[in-house]
Amino acid sequence: MGAYDQDPSKYTQSLGCWHGFIAQQKVISLKKHFGTTERRYIYLSGWMVTALRSQFGPLPDQSMHEKTSVPALVEEIYTFLRQADSRELGMLFREIDKARVEGDRAREQQLVQAVDNHQTHVIPIIADIDAGFGNAEATYLLAKKLIEAGACALQIENQVSDEKQCGHQDGKVTIPHEEFVAKIRACRYAFLELGIDDGIIVARTDSLGAGLTKQIAFSVSEGDIADLYNGFLDCDDVTGQPPSNGDVLITRGSKLLRPKRLRSNLYQFREGTGADRCVIDCINALNNGADLLWIETEKPHVEQIASMMDRIRQVIPNAKLVYNNSPSFNWTLNFRQQVFDGWQSEGRDVSGFDRAKLMSEQYDDSDLAREADEKIRTFQHDASKRAGIFHHLITLPTYHTTALSTDNLAKEYFGAQGMLGYVANVQRREIRQGIACAKHQNMAGSDIGDDHKEYFAGEAALKAGGANNTMNQFAA
Repeated sequence: MGAYDQDPSKYTQSLGCWHGFIAQQKVISLKKHFGTTERRYIYLSGWMVTALRSQFGPLPDQSMHEKTSVPALVEEIYTFLRQADSRELGMLFREIDKARVEGDRAREQQLVQAVDNHQTHVIPIIADIDAGFGNAEATYLLAKKLIEAGACALQIENQVSDEKQCGHQDGKVTIPHEEFVAKIRACRYAFLELGIDDGIIVARTDSLGAGLTKQIAFSVSEGDIADLYNGFLDCDDVTGQPPSNGDVLITRGSKLLRPKRLRSNLYQFREGTGADRCVIDCINALNNGADLLWIETEKPHVEQIASMMDRIRQVIPNAKLVYNNSPSFNWTLNFRQQVFDGWQSEGRDVSGFDRAKLMSEQYDDSDLAREADEKIRTFQHDASKRAGIFHHLITLPTYHTTALSTDNLAKEYFGAQGMLGYVANVQRREIRQGIACAKHQNMAGSDIGDDHKEYFAGEAALKAGGANNTMNQFAA
């Protein structure tokens, strides 16, 4: 965070992973392509746990999955990351043994240095605790489990637990600040009780898209945080009118107001107040123990995000944002429309484009599409510089990559391409791109198992890595 404060190009990133193996492969790829995992983490999405890891089967993102499934996935991920360390170090140890047998001292020293400077695959996990799965005590208990499993950062949102919705769907209901602060404190207490004084709490506000609240906040004095929250309620002025049966009334100055209440007993906010509520949510969260902010938006628009962060930073200059580069956004359409609108405001000719149909392939080779793609490419850099985004994440990327790759394989393998559909599009590419899993037995631990057998049983060991092992067909 300190490095980012000095240079906003030093933002951080993560990808959501729904299985330990996927997280492991992501980190192996990071080390292969970039030589380091610096400023790159793993995000654990509650949405993906709900959709993919619940014992109840696929569920909507409404906190209906088992509380224990999230810490269980944290443990699973770390098991796979440690196994990646074992595999990589095991291969280095084998190479050291080979260099010693061959008397190659220079090679041996080079390999020993590689072991000494080995960078672990075990990197921080940001875990989604949703809305806390109940009251503050329930939040504390789950936070403890997540931290014990290894989560270094907890992301919690200000929706009501028993009415929680996906951040990009309608019907979201927020809770008063006092209740949300209690849950932030519960997360902090869990960190401190476990001896961790640098645990990270990410406070997410869904207020931009939430039109409802579960209750009227309790105000002690005019102008306090509860009074501000209630000030956004959509109310009818009933000053001087006799109350109706079952009325809930509040006062605002000399006025008597009736908040608009739904049959669900939820209260409605005034339209157009979402950004103002987000700003207050964020400032209050940072003032009450949160380390980072998360504003859930309905589109990826740098200036929209910046318009709120500018106001927050007037009060808290070093406020930093975590941003969901969500697959729920149609990135292509959004950015093409942003470019279209920009061109139109500049007086450029846009008559050759239908704004509502800019997703169409017919525009792919246009200057408009190329400019939009460049804005998508630089979005993280631009938003980090302009809008205070410290951490960029994609919540559900591996959900979509799994579906896409499986669809392509099924189309080819069960179609006219047959086995070539697998070989040309999977195996051949794995080998040529140096994907570690081309040697899937090695990835699953067969070489580690052979080494253990030799250590434990000596010459009596029955090892799998002999001349007839088909993995030898995949020479390095």
